[in-house]
Amino acid sequence: MEERYDAGGIEGKWQAHWEKEQTFKAAQDGRDKYYLLEMFPYPSGRIHMGHVRNYSIGDVVARFKRLQGFNVLHPMGWDAFGMPAENAAIQHGTHPGKWTYENIDNMRAQLKKMGFSYDWDRELATCHPEYYRWEQLIFLKMFEKGLAYKKSSFVNWCPDCQTVLANEQVENGACWRCGMLVEQKELEQWFFKITDYAQELLDDTCRLSGWPEPVLTMQRNWIGRSTGCEIAFPVADADLQIRVFTTRPDTLFGATFMSLAAEHPMVADLTTPDRRAEVEAFVARVRTQDKARRTSDDFVKEGVFTGSYAINPVNGLRLPVFLANFVLMDYGTGAVMAVPTHDQRDFEFARKYDIPMVLVIQPENQTLDVAVMDEAWVGSGCLVNSGPFDGLDNETAKEKIAEYLEAQGFGRKTINYRLRDWGVSRQRYWGTPIPIIYCPHCGIVPVPEKDLPVVLPMDVEISGEGGSPLARHQAFLKTNCPTCGGDARRETDTFDTFVESSWYFARYTCPRFDQGPLDREAVDHWLPVDQYIGGIEHAVMHLLYARFFTKVMRDLGMLSQDEPFRNLLTQGMVCMDTVSCPAHGWLFPEQAVDGKCSLCGASVKTGRTEKMSKSKKNVVDPDQLIARYGADTARLFSLFAAPPEKDLEWNEQGVEGCYRFLHRVWRAVYDNLERIAGADILPEVDGAARDLRRQVHRTIKKVTEDIDGRFHFNTAIASVMELVNAVYGFEEKARHPGVMREALEATVRLLAPFVPHICEELWTCLGHAGGIESAGWPDWDETALVEDSKTIVVQVNGKVRGKVTVAADADEASLRQAALEESNVARFLEGKTVRKVVVVPSRLVNIVAS
Repeated sequence: MEERYDAGGIEGKWQAHWEKEQTFKAAQDGRDKYYLLEMFPYPSGRIHMGHVRNYSIGDVVARFKRLQGFNVLHPMGWDAFGMPAENAAIQHGTHPGKWTYENIDNMRAQLKKMGFSYDWDRELATCHPEYYRWEQLIFLKMFEKGLAYKKSSFVNWCPDCQTVLANEQVENGACWRCGMLVEQKELEQWFFKITDYAQELLDDTCRLSGWPEPVLTMQRNWIGRSTGCEIAFPVADADLQIRVFTTRPDTLFGATFMSLAAEHPMVADLTTPDRRAEVEAFVARVRTQDKARRTSDDFVKEGVFTGSYAINPVNGLRLPVFLANFVLMDYGTGAVMAVPTHDQRDFEFARKYDIPMVLVIQPENQTLDVAVMDEAWVGSGCLVNSGPFDGLDNETAKEKIAEYLEAQGFGRKTINYRLRDWGVSRQRYWGTPIPIIYCPHCGIVPVPEKDLPVVLPMDVEISGEGGSPLARHQAFLKTNCPTCGGDARRETDTFDTFVESSWYFARYTCPRFDQGPLDREAVDHWLPVDQYIGGIEHAVMHLLYARFFTKVMRDLGMLSQDEPFRNLLTQGMVCMDTVSCPAHGWLFPEQAVDGKCSLCGASVKTGRTEKMSKSKKNVVDPDQLIARYGADTARLFSLFAAPPEKDLEWNEQGVEGCYRFLHRVWRAVYDNLERIAGADILPEVDGAARDLRRQVHRTIKKVTEDIDGRFHFNTAIASVMELVNAVYGFEEKARHPGVMREALEATVRLLAPFVPHICEELWTCLGHAGGIESAGWPDWDETALVEDSKTIVVQVNGKVRGKVTVAADADEASLRQAALEESNVARFLEGKTVRKVVVVPSRLVNIVAS
């Protein structure tokens, strides 16, 4: 054994060993399975500290479960399609395929240098035809079932990325990728009918007990189930009806106008000639406004009269039909019956446009007057001005009016969801081709299964112009109709990249299967994923889509599971101080030396601690970190500095501290190696040896409980650090080499999931063959945990005044006596009479005196 710890040499040695021996290769066998998965990365070119943290968390769990005897599946692959690759190709004058595969090679090498225990034989890239071939087949099966369809609709359009965005990909009115403000544009699009699964997706959130409650709440809110009525309002002097969904049929008699979304398909039919110019200008303006802002309480309410009137079906009142900027097509029918006295947005709108108001709910013990109301009444009460329903409390009236509407044929009780069907068409090149052919005679024709995959051509000119470059690639575009054999054209849109990530976890179970998307035996063996790890930012996009896809594949007979992920851990971000120079802007950490800019010498300004970001240059290069300290130190710091679910603040001193700790562990083994060689581990010891052995087994129990399901890695590591301190402080090592051996071996075994390279090396140095995994996870000895003594806090009148150490089995009388005799306690009792002594077993003694 070398005297000094050589991280680089040790890590290279063990990484080569694991690869040669295929240590982490998973195969179905008789052991209990454990499927551990981190969200796979987009191949951007380099891994960052967020990757290091995320994948270190997963690797701890994977290695721990292997040590416990589980058959662990821990795969890795690449979410390789998408706009960034295409944008990078345009920017750098290269091909997105070349750029992507080079990045994959770089990042794979970096991940291997971190020592993550992946089964690399299962590696997949979503841009490979043998992956997306089966995705295309799933689409065709969905098309057959009516779960995939095409329609014209208003979509979120990013003018910079030149593509459609799903609602979930619009953040504060801007593209989630580039930050450009999103517009509303009408296009023919392919959709997945996720709404068919809305209720099941909602119901099954109650079964996901291993998911964080905030994620479940976000999904429930996004699905947005509400019960109410759909009501038909006839349009005056026209053969048209405006359908609305409302959760408040009790306010129907108070409707005095109608509000429609600017994107509503009836706008043109409702607009009279004299109102057309003003309406078209309003529609054009609203389509550029942020949809989230449009519905916020502080957004200025605006509208325009269409010139048409609707008829309230219960009282015949003529209701002017307005377009309103706060009404969206994304909820209900895109039309609202406006009741200004009982809805604040309607109230403000009616006041602004001088629209009449009718009060229909009068609260108890209060008399409202429309003429002096300064806000809408949204509480409960009894109905007034509501014909035969006057006097009913409004909750009872909801049901009675709903029944009346159904009986009269004006409406029906129904359930509405906020969730909308998933638009999957993207007008970009670097994505999975949608396997559809358009024939002038036969219409929409699916590509025959035997002709899959529809391969994305690589000889495409990436110009950056609007629309998909596939539309200009004649060899791809022109084809023959599979039905009639005539001239036809291919679909040139590609799939939203969330389609690829909605089923990759299932393909990992059988990545080389060539008879279909999934090998039923393999997928049913490994799924669901036992532990999934990734960012909370994917709560309503990736995670919801993956749940939907799993249910679809189940219904297509491809697998048996209802849900893809049994447990979910959402890790925090890695954050660091930002530093800027007045002349050069944001600086990398190495460009700020002693408070000065290394480029110009100016004083730098330290800004907020923010998520590590290339744009703000507050990043640490994992390769540089590994070169200086080793991968084990990088892993240890990312696991020790904060609990996994919290943000981690980068601290160079903390990294140094972790590096020094590994040197201490190495030195502890080196200094005692000869002494403990061949020593027997004896359970029957006393004195300091018994104390050390007790701490060994207490630490084993603590680390086991902290890792297993709790993911308290930081406290687990801290307890091992305390054990190492105890090893260094043990003064009877010569007399009790067996206890010392047990302590050192336990230290190495407990640290193995966190820092595997150094632990493999130390395990070998300690004389063991076969690798540390063959030793399994250590068990603690309950008898070793029994305390000889215990320390009890002593209070006088509720204030701590001392501590006493007594025998572990001391009775209450002994505790009272020891507490009263403690010197500092006795000082506070001088001149006082003890009224009562309260003993809380094993915790404290409180003496009441006056």
